[in-house]
Amino acid sequence: MTLTVDAYEKIENVFVIAPAGKIDITTCAVLEQNVDDILERYPKHLIFDMQEVSYISSAGIRIILKAHKAMKQRGWKVNLLHLQPQVKKVFDIIKALPKEQIFSNIEELDAYLDRIQSNALK
Repeated sequence: MTLTVDAYEKIENVFVIAPAGKIDITTCAVLEQNVDDILERYPKHLIFDMQEVSYISSAGIRIILKAHKAMKQRGWKVNLLHLQPQVKKVFDIIKALPKEQIFSNIEELDAYLDRIQSNALK
């Protein structure tokens, strides 16, 4: 499945990134390029509209966390909107995880995230 990304300036210094499809290791480069392009413009607010995202792996989470870190260092904000239930579940779990590493590798983490999202759709 392909990933498309609509990225635009909503109002001055406020940018929206709206991916559509599955964000995984094979599609994340598309999202990352859009995020990097917008970060180079030094936005004051970055909004991820996730309404059309049906799945997110650790690769997608990494990109969003990278954007969050860059924006936080500048004293600015990132928000996520319209998360589908299965994707929201992933973000809820990520916030609940202890800071210690609980997965031995990326494949194990992705398998866990896949199970969580599949169960949320049942």
